[in-house]
Amino acid sequence: MEYSVESLQRQLQNLRLSETSKELPTFLRKAESHSWTYQEFLRELLTYEEKRREEKTIEKHLKWAKFPYQKTLGEFDIQELPSLSERQLRQLQELNWLEESFNLIFLGPPGVGKTHIAIGLGLEAIYKSQRVSFIPMGELVPLLKTEEFLRKSQLKMKRIREADLVIIDDLMYMAMDQNEANLFFHLINHLYERSSIILTSNKGPEEWGGLLGDQGITTAILDRLLHRAEVVHFDGASHRIKYRQSVFQAKSVQN
Repeated sequence: MEYSVESLQRQLQNLRLSETSKELPTFLRKAESHSWTYQEFLRELLTYEEKRREEKTIEKHLKWAKFPYQKTLGEFDIQELPSLSERQLRQLQELNWLEESFNLIFLGPPGVGKTHIAIGLGLEAIYKSQRVSFIPMGELVPLLKTEEFLRKSQLKMKRIREADLVIIDDLMYMAMDQNEANLFFHLINHLYERSSIILTSNKGPEEWGGLLGDQGITTAILDRLLHRAEVVHFDGASHRIKYRQSVFQAKSVQN
């Protein structure tokens, strides 16, 4: 009984092997030209399907992560950050802390690379099949406040709660009222020992109490965040200021 290529493609689609279905004609031509054995042909098909599924999963997780930009750890000049060694950065890159549900807290002034390192680690996690969610604190608070009645907020918060790694950027850049602080506590409590959290902030934990406005909630949040956490202090000058561009530079050269 003979089968056309189209019928074989339909069967592959029915078996949810859609990527292999698209490339079947190409694989058949290669098999003929290279005289593949049955085992070689099957291995090539399955390897291709597996690789494409991994790539599509990464694409989906990158979309879900909502990074403001994608910068890898390799793009970060560690020489610009004397408070973090190359060895320490490699240890973070290994993601052992993620497997153990450890948190990372990056503290330092604006522009020293906290967000870059956080995103770089988030990318590493995605490449290792982890689900990552990036959210600035200024966007997180409105989501928490509208989750109860907005479907869009519910979907975004669901992804945050289901993530293996949650990156909260610019924590405590603004004061919260008691309701906002309480909602934030419940999120941290939900993530506690379920997910790893990376926090970036230009204010140390000793200042958070004044911004949260409730010492009891502050203590409860810190208790969960710092129970299993590595605090990394980012010292140094702002990269954005050091490498800033000026509209006057080009003119000054000409003059």
